[in-house]
Amino acid sequence: MSLEPFADGVWVAHAPQKLLGWQLGTRMTVLRLADGSLLIHSPIELDQALKSEIEALGPVGHIVAPNLFHHLYVGGAASAFPDAKLHGARGLRKKRPDLRFDAVLGEQPEPSWRGSLETLEIKGSLLEETVFWHRPSRALVSADLIENFDGADDWWTRLYLKVGGIDGKIGLSRMLRLAYRNRKQARHDIDALLDWDFERIVLAHGDPIESGGAQALREAYHWLKA
Repeated sequence: MSLEPFADGVWVAHAPQKLLGWQLGTRMTVLRLADGSLLIHSPIELDQALKSEIEALGPVGHIVAPNLFHHLYVGGAASAFPDAKLHGARGLRKKRPDLRFDAVLGEQPEPSWRGSLETLEIKGSLLEETVFWHRPSRALVSADLIENFDGADDWWTRLYLKVGGIDGKIGLSRMLRLAYRNRKQARHDIDALLDWDFERIVLAHGDPIESGGAQALREAYHWLKA
């Protein structure tokens, strides 16, 4: 695992990850902010080599657990970078009482993000995901907003993709769609995301989308009716 440049001021690192036997992988994103500090979004497990790569880019100011399911390695990241401010989805304070969250996403604007980041929580979803827009790179940074798999080697994972309707196409699996309980609110929030000027999408599961991100997101959520 190592950092790879994705866009100006954006780096990603991919790691294997299983869920219910599905080999979906996961991805961490590192963003450079206007003040020169770094934000780590959805950390993966950090070994010394990866920690050193991050440190070479600059000081880590923020660590983000963007939804209720992307928190497994947040504690390790917080230990690796103890001076960083830890941000999490509102439900994580109850779900992860072992962690000390300094801020709940969406409750108060973060002053140091001004000029670099905009955030929006998808309130109609049980995932409680907050999506980030990195202005300098025109990249949307997400965890479970969208998936992009060009097949899979493992048969069980291929079955997940086929049943979920996302085998070889950008979208959101039918299983994850069940998390969208308040469709009117979710549709409002997705439409708000589409008003942002983004070209790329970083995602946790599958391949990042390097161009045409806004149209891909629009098509991926055609099923979501208010």
